[in-house]
Amino acid sequence: MTEPAPRLMLLDTASLYFRAFFGVPEIKAPDGTNVNAVRGLLEFIARLVTDYRPTHLVCCWDNDWRPQWRVDLLPTYKAHRVVAERPGESPDVEEVPDPLEAQIPIILEVLRALGISVVGADQHEADDVIGTLATDAGMPVEIVTGDRDLFQLVDDEAQVRVLYTARGVSKHERVTGEVVRAKYDVEAHQYADFATLRGDASDGLPGVPGVGDKTAATLLGRFGDVPGILAAAEDPDSDLAPGPRRKIKDAADYLAVAPTVVAVVRDLDLGPVDALLPRTPRDPDAVVELSGRWNLEGPLTRVVTALTGPEDS
Repeated sequence: MTEPAPRLMLLDTASLYFRAFFGVPEIKAPDGTNVNAVRGLLEFIARLVTDYRPTHLVCCWDNDWRPQWRVDLLPTYKAHRVVAERPGESPDVEEVPDPLEAQIPIILEVLRALGISVVGADQHEADDVIGTLATDAGMPVEIVTGDRDLFQLVDDEAQVRVLYTARGVSKHERVTGEVVRAKYDVEAHQYADFATLRGDASDGLPGVPGVGDKTAATLLGRFGDVPGILAAAEDPDSDLAPGPRRKIKDAADYLAVAPTVVAVVRDLDLGPVDALLPRTPRDPDAVVELSGRWNLEGPLTRVVTALTGPEDS
């Protein structure tokens, strides 16, 4: 039998289990625990593995959903999502419904029994894990997320694309460099600077006042990136109109730090990562036990079937 060509799928796991929690009707385990996020995530994995047949898959994890080093640079970063602040090294508490919070340990236990790799990095978000694993992966990469920030990782030459789930996993959009250009009139590698300039309320990025999508794209088309735009604003001989020049100069302090906040880290030391997707569950007995305990029979059956893959011809 011919071995399939290697393909890596990277899941923005929190993005998917949040979507499952809010999109799947409440379903109870025998002990009364709501398990809709667990079931929904498993259904997503079964569908994605069946449709794309990755040979490698990683559930990328938010060890710190709001890293302090990003907050130090830009205090507004995700500030609207904080429900409690923790001093020191502990991550701030994100606004997560209690019925979802209770399901996260179950998700980890089920993924462990299946043998699906879960990878996080202290003081970093899942986005940074995704960025590191997607860079120089040596195989085509599909990034599954509802977060537009990860459009910056799209690379047609390296065969890195995003499966964008904003309208649902079953209606996801395949985002390539051409799609980014058509939507935003910038290159994919410019998307982080584009978001920096126009702002993004969902991440607490204020943007440059008076600079929207069109102006941001025009500036990046002419000057390449934020440092190039800042240099043009400071150069009296540059071909930059007075209005945009003043807006950029007034926002210079923000533009000095925001690109670092928005840029996905691509060089984390993650140590050895076993991303190979198992063909059978790592711990079949645990899968059976968890299936009964948490009312996961249908979704787990579909995941195991997806792992096994199509019958040999």
